[in-house]
Amino acid sequence: MRKFLAATALAGSMAFAGLAVAPAAQATTAPATASASETTASLGSWGKFYSSNKKAYTYGKTYKSGKKVYTHWYGKEYSPKHGYVWFKYYSGGKWHKFYRHWNGSYDATWSGKGIKKIYTWTCWGGKYKYCGSQYRIWG
Repeated sequence: MRKFLAATALAGSMAFAGLAVAPAAQATTAPATASASETTASLGSWGKFYSSNKKAYTYGKTYKSGKKVYTHWYGKEYSPKHGYVWFKYYSGGKWHKFYRHWNGSYDATWSGKGIKKIYTWTCWGGKYKYCGSQYRIWG
């Protein structure tokens, strides 16, 4: 009989705890209201994307505001040579590609309208030397 009462008490306390937790769990999974700007979307932060020899890396954030997609990126490398970041993006029915180089630490932002996809990779010592893997950062 004692085991039965103990099991009943335990089941009752577990049920009570379950009821107490359920509303809190529901509150955390409720959809967010549209208080944040509805025109801004983000994939969040990306990187560290290294060159193949690990002497340079880039990281950043890509987001959309209005009709433009923005990419704010940071580059790091510590040598007499330069680091290179490449961006390849799809817009207007075709692919476009460009690079930026830096020495030491650097950050910059670029943007464009109608961008559907963006890829990036990092090189070091030359725009085609020691290039790391390509990563999709938008779309």
